Amino acid sequence: MSDKCYNRNNMTKLKLIKKTYFVQGMDCASCAINIEKKLNKVVGVKKAVVNYATEKATVEYESDLDTAKLQKAASSVGNFELIDENEIRGKDEMAMSGHDHAKMLKEQEIQKLKIKFIVGIIFSVLAMILSNYLLIPGLKNWDRQLVYGILLLMATLIQIWLGSQFYRSTWSGLKHFSANMDTLIAVGTSAAYGYSVIATLFPQLIINAGQNPEVYFDSAITILTLIILGKYLEARAKGKASESIKRLIKLQAKTAHILINDKEEEISIEKVKVGNAIIVRPGEKIPVDGVITDGESAIDESMITGESLPIDKKPGDKIIGGTINKFGTLTFIAEKVGTETALAQIIKLVEDAQASKAPIQRLADFVASYFVPIVILISIISFLVWFLALHNFIFALIIAVTVLIIACPCALGLATPTAILVGTGKGAEEGILIKNAEALEKMQKIDYVIFDKTGTLTKGEPQVLNFTSEDVLKIAAALENKSEHPLAKAVIEKANQYKFDLAKVTNFQAQIGQGVTGKIKNKVYFLGNHDLLKKNGIVLSDGQLIEVAVQENNAQTVLLLGDSEKYLGYIALADPIKDEAPKALRQLARLNIKPILMTGDNIRTAEVIATLLNIHDWQGRVKPEDKLAKVKDLQSQGYKVAMVGDGINDAPALTQANIGIAMGTGSDVAIEAADIIILAGDISKVAKSFNLSKKTLKTIKGNLFWAFIYNIIGIPIAAGILYPLRGILLSPMIAAGAMAFSSLFVVLNSLRLKKAKI
Repeated sequence: MSDKCYNRNNMTKLKLIKKTYFVQGMDCASCAINIEKKLNKVVGVKKAVVNYATEKATVEYESDLDTAKLQKAASSVGNFELIDENEIRGKDEMAMSGHDHAKMLKEQEIQKLKIKFIVGIIFSVLAMILSNYLLIPGLKNWDRQLVYGILLLMATLIQIWLGSQFYRSTWSGLKHFSANMDTLIAVGTSAAYGYSVIATLFPQLIINAGQNPEVYFDSAITILTLIILGKYLEARAKGKASESIKRLIKLQAKTAHILINDKEEEISIEKVKVGNAIIVRPGEKIPVDGVITDGESAIDESMITGESLPIDKKPGDKIIGGTINKFGTLTFIAEKVGTETALAQIIKLVEDAQASKAPIQRLADFVASYFVPIVILISIISFLVWFLALHNFIFALIIAVTVLIIACPCALGLATPTAILVGTGKGAEEGILIKNAEALEKMQKIDYVIFDKTGTLTKGEPQVLNFTSEDVLKIAAALENKSEHPLAKAVIEKANQYKFDLAKVTNFQAQIGQGVTGKIKNKVYFLGNHDLLKKNGIVLSDGQLIEVAVQENNAQTVLLLGDSEKYLGYIALADPIKDEAPKALRQLARLNIKPILMTGDNIRTAEVIATLLNIHDWQGRVKPEDKLAKVKDLQSQGYKVAMVGDGINDAPALTQANIGIAMGTGSDVAIEAADIIILAGDISKVAKSFNLSKKTLKTIKGNLFWAFIYNIIGIPIAAGILYPLRGILLSPMIAAGAMAFSSLFVVLNSLRLKKAKI
């Protein structure tokens, strides 16, 4: 996606800005849909997504847009406020520097709901007792009007305190010709309360209408109490759904021990700067990202990568902020701080994914956008039908109120985002970063997975597997000691295991594409391929050629060593297959996903690797454009393709594929191009990402099924469709309980994903 666009008026290039806002005042999915529609109509906004589950709006807009227009747009559909995420958190919050204001506000909201529910339940019990005072000894002699007067006072207090949030939202919506879940609640409870007020203060009006002046204050109080309970439980459950983000935030250290003029000083994490020398002792958290300059240890990276075993680290190795130093004391130089650390970037990716929408949500959004007006219409029709049929105003009113109360668009609105919230969080805990919700849904349709070899199916680090003699290894290591080539590093690492004292090399030269030459104690040596030795007059015997060919036929790279007189021996190296690769491919086979191997390595190596991994479709010596062409070819045949790679050369294919999966150990370009990132480069997690997608989509479909079925069955029953047949009639209180449970059920069902095995 380009970060440039053209202004409609002056045709100058404008940068696109992406910003996240906390949305205050949303009470249901309809609110989110209405706000989203308005934001997307603002000139200069490219895309706006409002997520009811996370209570956030993500807006991508042109840099010259007056952001006050965004607030104005949100306010135009109700009493909603957009709060810039950076302002509410503080600009260093992504560095997890301490106080989380957003969390505090959410906890305050939950606490208010809890208090409201406790007061509401007390009033509900008292109201039920008073409503049945004739059956209770000690109360049955009370004056009827006194009892009704007390109930009126209690119900009025509850309508004002518990119901105020629904009335404010309803009034704000009506001013802008929109309705939401609060409208249904406000109208329903007001109808029950209003009728009861008339029956209490003006009973003769009810008697003249041929009805008994009964009151329903207890229903009005209990309905509001049950709805508040539902919102309280929903808010708590939604908080649990986003716990993965909170756990990631908690990983960050609060302080760091830096070295200043050889003196150690403890400073807060937000004051750490790039280039600071930092000391980390055993058991402490790594404060920021950096590279080790002194000391060796094992680092527990499980909270970032999902890898269970600590990783050995030595000088020159990179370490990640938030991970734990297990054993030795380390000194390292800070390379990335604040919002640039790997942990901060991971959190940002997960948050972006949780704020995005999967295509499957469009149906729910469409239904929810028309839901409230349709329910109000059904309520009015139900009232008219029953009133005309029975000439019983009270009966018809109860039916109408019950229809309003039982309807629940919130379950529809929560069905997809809560599952995405938990699913992406689960992935992050497993070391699988999913950039957007759409990727989760697309993965269900993948037919082929194209794998790069080096760094993806193999470790990406050559290792010495065989060599002719220790003398050959010792000379080769001395020559390679001046080279930065990956093969050279492998030779030196092997030599270090033997603790050789490497000889001094003079006249060192690197022969591009052939190898290296150098002089040791007045003797010239050549280390490289056949061409290098042949060019310098060194000829191998038939037996020696056969010996070398055996190594090469096993997908090994062979370095040949000779001096000015003769061939001395060889060193065979290979890039080993990752231990988890065979299992990962078997898991994909069980999912009916066909693997394809495409590598720039030679054809023989490609063939051997493919054979070992039981991959039937493979190609060697391919270029980046060949991988891209393969993806396009499969797509032209109607297949859905995933590409798994880690290098810059994989980026075009990663972008073109329906799903791009990058190894987190790979290049930044590949990671940027991908939809999914496997943090530790563990290929087995490719299959896990498909399983996670499958379970998340299954949860979403289950949620949507429940939300639709609940309303499809509940609303007609509330409208009295079964009354003529079975005498079944729902009370408004039962309807309120059912409505609260429907939203809670969807959230709890999504939370089951947290414990799912993938």
